[in-house]
Amino acid sequence: MALSIAICPSTPLLVPELGGEAAQETAELREAAIIAVRSLPTQWIAIGAGDGRYGSEVSGTFAGYGVDVRVSLSSTLSGPTQLPLPVLIAGWLRAQVPAAAVEARLVSGTDGAAIGRALRDEIHAMPTPPGVLVIADGANTLTDKAPGGYRPESGAAQQDLVDALAQGDAAALQRVSDVITGGSVYQVLGGLAGSDRVQAQCLYQGSPYGVGYFAGTWQVS
Repeated sequence: MALSIAICPSTPLLVPELGGEAAQETAELREAAIIAVRSLPTQWIAIGAGDGRYGSEVSGTFAGYGVDVRVSLSSTLSGPTQLPLPVLIAGWLRAQVPAAAVEARLVSGTDGAAIGRALRDEIHAMPTPPGVLVIADGANTLTDKAPGGYRPESGAAQQDLVDALAQGDAAALQRVSDVITGGSVYQVLGGLAGSDRVQAQCLYQGSPYGVGYFAGTWQVS
């Protein structure tokens, strides 16, 4: 099954208005995420951590993160509602591709691989496959000042995740450590790709502020 997938972090730092002095420091990450989503067709399904589904008619704002940056999941901007961070990120990335529309689906600690396989079957039945946007972070415990504090095992776990994403190793994503905050989302990605051939491209990997971020693309065939 031919499928285009973009992988981006779930961080407000992508939004320059929210970054303050950090906006310049995260410019490379931001540009990589934008390049990744521009590789997708114009209809997207976004997968992030949390609960619920959000259709392309919804709009929201980053006001809760300090600045009233408004986003929508399509080109139609409606009154903002309270949206989870991954959905806001999906909306902000969608704005970088004005013709795009996105449906967001959030997953929690359930069987991510099974969700990915079900999504694969759903997409396979569609006449035109949408692109898939995976929104997730790595470890948030990589330094003493990281949001989750420091856990010494985080470095190796983060490198294992980066290697799996950069090499298109879907099977390895089923073994991500519990220090990876977006583990269930990455498991969905693994289930979605299955045993198909994956051409992976790493556009960015790094850990500013002690959190592991990755941006890249998978072309599944």
